[in-house]
Amino acid sequence: MIPEHLRFGGGATETMFHPLMALWMLIAVVLIAICPRNKVIVPFLLAFFTIPVAQVVVLGGFHFTAPRILILAGLVRWALFNGSSSGSKGRFPGGFSGIDWVVVLWSLSAVIILCLTFPEKQAFINALGVLLDTLGGYLVVRFLIPDGEAIRRAFKTLAAICVIQGVPMIVEQLIHINVFGPMAGLPLESVMREGRVRAGGSLGFLIAGPMAGVLIPMFVWLWKAGRSRIAACAGIAGATAMVITSNSSTSLLAFAGGLLGLAFWPLRAWMRQIRWGLAIGLVGLHLVMKAPVWALIARIDLTGSSSSYQRYGLVDMTIRNFRDWWLMGTTRYVSWGWDSWDLTNQFVAVAMTGGLLTLIFYVAIFKRGFGAVGAARKLVNGDRKQEWFLWCLGSTLFATLVTHFGINYMAVLIMSFFPLVASISVAAFEARQAAAALTAESPSPVPAPGAARGFLPLGKAKSGTLLRGPSTRPREGSTSWIKA
Repeated sequence: MIPEHLRFGGGATETMFHPLMALWMLIAVVLIAICPRNKVIVPFLLAFFTIPVAQVVVLGGFHFTAPRILILAGLVRWALFNGSSSGSKGRFPGGFSGIDWVVVLWSLSAVIILCLTFPEKQAFINALGVLLDTLGGYLVVRFLIPDGEAIRRAFKTLAAICVIQGVPMIVEQLIHINVFGPMAGLPLESVMREGRVRAGGSLGFLIAGPMAGVLIPMFVWLWKAGRSRIAACAGIAGATAMVITSNSSTSLLAFAGGLLGLAFWPLRAWMRQIRWGLAIGLVGLHLVMKAPVWALIARIDLTGSSSSYQRYGLVDMTIRNFRDWWLMGTTRYVSWGWDSWDLTNQFVAVAMTGGLLTLIFYVAIFKRGFGAVGAARKLVNGDRKQEWFLWCLGSTLFATLVTHFGINYMAVLIMSFFPLVASISVAAFEARQAAAALTAESPSPVPAPGAARGFLPLGKAKSGTLLRGPSTRPREGSTSWIKA
């Protein structure tokens, strides 16, 4: 019989915290409490991705892992916030957007289905932890990224994290010892596959590589923006090291997905035709191939040791067993086939644990995200700097989508997704705000194409009144409407 404490989530039976990690946690919590709002994201992300999740406080059967303690500290900061309830000074600038709401609906749907599937005390306790990780984590990040400058600061922090994790992972490749092993709850000896080291640092190779790979487009944006080139170069170097040393096909696909997204920048005006062409091409392949089109997943092996066939099998069995999981998910997947218990596909994992409705909400995060980026880019059409910023956000989202087909986004990895989603929501709001202000102040009823150039996702402009620029179409690179 499975022990009760291992049935739902498992975990330690007693508190385990390394003294150094405990001190770092205490410092981070204090900084979260006292730092200015748009700077709190720095200690929050730094602590979240450097303190191993194995560090845990157990109170009355509840597991307060290091990430959960940080999220609780952020929620307290959010609850005590006394800013105005509307506008850019509110808890959530611009209010909750469509992308914010689907994140909330996905989180709630997953937890409700879990409680209905397992009407037991242990399942309810586990559901509370899951809700804290997902909904609580997103609300904190959304609150801590209120403007464009906070977006820049968040990705500069992620660049620093890539360096902090990348250097030890290089060392791990050289000496075959994980220096974070004892603190991270991982073996001291490095994980090996087919004679190759799979370095992971404090995050583990399954998390470190994919997390770093998807960030490349935003580091490229930091470099091209010109004001954060040191952080950008460090981030690119650290992320590349993490991708290579993790020795994982998913990590390499994340890296390639981001670069592919950036490569489509010259074709941005034809993306609608490209999407339709891709869809028609996939349908055509499905009709002429002997196997279903998703069997192409089985052919992806970038390291020579990938379990790509198992990933294809997961998708195939999920589609073939739709009736088993569509309503409330299922636990039968463990007996569907070889290694089917290992849900190395985020979409499959969401479907198996939450059913069709939860999967729809989760897919809607990507749909709303791409839609928000596209709409915002049209509002700033003609301002190449702002278009490039939004395009880099979209490329990062595309890389994340690619990564979802190779890994299950667990608690720590899902947090690396939230800053991107929150940044898209904030960037879209600022683009709409700039366009609306220009329309209201413009002497002509309809502003000239590309006139909404005042959108500044970089957040360096001070709050105040809007300066009015020329009524004619601004020249290339100008900022006719900025916050002054």
